[in-house]
Amino acid sequence: MTRTQVGIVGAGPAGLMLSHLLSLNGIGSVVVDCRTRVEIENTVRAGILEADSARLLVDTGVSDRVLRDGHPHEGIDLRFGGESHRIDFRALVGESVWLYPQTDVFVDLANARARDGGDVRFGVSDTSVDINGPAIRFTDSDGVHQEVRCDLLVGADGSRSICRAEVPESVRTHSFREYPFAWFGIITEAPRSAPELVYSHSPRGFALISQRTETHQRMYFQCDPETDPAAWSSDRIWEELQARVAGPDGFTLNEGPITEKTVLRFRSFVAEPMRHGNLLLAGDAAHTVPPTGAKGLNLALQDVRVLAEVIERALLKNDSDALDEYGPRALERVWKAQHFSYWMTTMLHALPGATGFDVRRQLGELASVVGSEAGSRYLAEGYTGWPA
Repeated sequence: MTRTQVGIVGAGPAGLMLSHLLSLNGIGSVVVDCRTRVEIENTVRAGILEADSARLLVDTGVSDRVLRDGHPHEGIDLRFGGESHRIDFRALVGESVWLYPQTDVFVDLANARARDGGDVRFGVSDTSVDINGPAIRFTDSDGVHQEVRCDLLVGADGSRSICRAEVPESVRTHSFREYPFAWFGIITEAPRSAPELVYSHSPRGFALISQRTETHQRMYFQCDPETDPAAWSSDRIWEELQARVAGPDGFTLNEGPITEKTVLRFRSFVAEPMRHGNLLLAGDAAHTVPPTGAKGLNLALQDVRVLAEVIERALLKNDSDALDEYGPRALERVWKAQHFSYWMTTMLHALPGATGFDVRRQLGELASVVGSEAGSRYLAEGYTGWPA
């Protein structure tokens, strides 16, 4: 049996960042995860950090690698009607975003916790939680049964959270939307096709042209959620992607060998409340968003920024009301992000059953965004992130 102040289920970026922030204030924590460190490092996820997320990594001493290895993007291209229209973040709101893979964020955080002597236990099994104790029970990677007793329990254990299920049905509200399309994603060994992200609306459906490194790129195109990636040859994939970005300006993609193919379903989800007694939820355990607005990882980091602050006040300053602030403060940003992600998604994707009116309305909306400083500024503010 181990005793600590905060028990954290989930050693992804949310759980590790919370553990790191707590340690800076002298608050002890134990983090557990059923995945091994290698498994988490090799799970490809989002790659865009808001300005405040990048600053959080640097300013709290996690790592400055994002400044050295990441790539600042000062805008994006909205492409429709076969032409690209740049949204200049730097000119509009004075901020940039950073292209920096979530796997690198995880590595930086895992290294920081190891460097600082943090108690992080990967590869555990048979995990269960007791919110009344509170406690975490599990079998460690050596097969030994363990129990961690704590003052506060945090569920940062992803969209299939076991902690979220502990909130009684009588007091919880789950808001959910599943979208009628998915993304077919690839990683290709090829030079970059554009210096910044390209969001393309086309009669054939949406496409996103992203980057990963100088030699490996990530691209997506809208597809049916039941699409089988194995049924698509490389030639067919490239033909579809090229068709989605084609236009009179002659823009084409740099092609190369495709090393990975996946289908990513779209969901919006919010669990309320984010606190029940001594249990607090953070990141995907409490909410998920479509990837169109690049908000998932950033929401998780902002959750734990707020959570670390209220836990410090509750445990170190005997402020018994501090924990009550967490849910309302976090949810204010969560619902703004839900709206922004929904707006970006429905503006750019081909909607099932859409009429000619619907398509022309979408094009009118896109023209309004790129043709108006106010419209462009709204997109820039949402994409780069609202101030913490």
